[in-house]
Amino acid sequence: MTRTKRMTAPDAWQIARKESKYVVSPAHGPHDASALPIGIWIRDHMHLAQNTKEVKKILHDRSVVLNGNVVTDEHIGIDVFDIISFPKIDKHYMILVDAKGRHTEYEISSDAAKIQLVKVANKTTLVGGKTQINLTSGANFIGDNTYKGKDSLVIGLAGDDRFVVQQHFPFAVGNMAVIIGGQHTMKTGKIVEIQIQQSSLSNRVILEDANGEKFETIEDYVYMIGTTESFLSTWGVDA
Repeated sequence: MTRTKRMTAPDAWQIARKESKYVVSPAHGPHDASALPIGIWIRDHMHLAQNTKEVKKILHDRSVVLNGNVVTDEHIGIDVFDIISFPKIDKHYMILVDAKGRHTEYEISSDAAKIQLVKVANKTTLVGGKTQINLTSGANFIGDNTYKGKDSLVIGLAGDDRFVVQQHFPFAVGNMAVIIGGQHTMKTGKIVEIQIQQSSLSNRVILEDANGEKFETIEDYVYMIGTTESFLSTWGVDA
C-alpha cells in the first residue's frame, strides 16, 4: 500500500510533523482521503501504543471493534460518526470533527455504542423487488423504501439489532442537521430552505441556529441529526 508522507498528511489527522518520514495511509473505502487511519488514531490520538508494531498487536488480538465489526487492519479509515469500541477494557468512542475539521473523539457509554447514526447514500431495487439501502459508510442492508438519499438513520450495531432502524431523520425543511465540513463545521440548526441548483453546482441549504441566526452551506456538508431536537445527546454530545 502507498505510504503517506508525514509532512503532507491532512491537518485533520493532528499528528506530529517531524518524527518519522512516513505514516500509515488510509485504505481505499467509502471515506475520502482525509479519513484517519485507525492505526494512527490508536497510537497518536489515544496513546494506546508507542509504535506501529504495538498497534498491529492490539488489532491482531481482535481488541478493536469498528461499527460492529472487528478490525485487524491499521489502514482502515475512520471518520465522522464512526463508533469504535475496545470491549476488553469496556471503552467506547464516537468519532467527530471539531470546528476546524480536525478528528476528535467522544467517550460514550456501552449502551450508546450499540447504535450508530448513518447517512443514506442511495437505494437500489434488487431482484424480487426488495430495496437495498446503501449508506455513505459503505455498508448496505435490506430496508424500507421510504428512506431516501441524504436521510439519516439510527441503526443497531450488534446481534439481532444489527442494521435494525431505530430512528429516521429525513433530509427535509424543519428538521435538525449538523454541518460536517466548510466554515460552519459542527454548527447545528434547523433547515429552513433547500435551494436546488439547475446546474453542476451543489445544492445550497439554509439553516437557522438556536439563536435565530441563519447560515448557509452546501448539501454535501449537511448531516441530519433529528426532527425537533438533536439526537446527538443520546451519545452525550452537546450539539
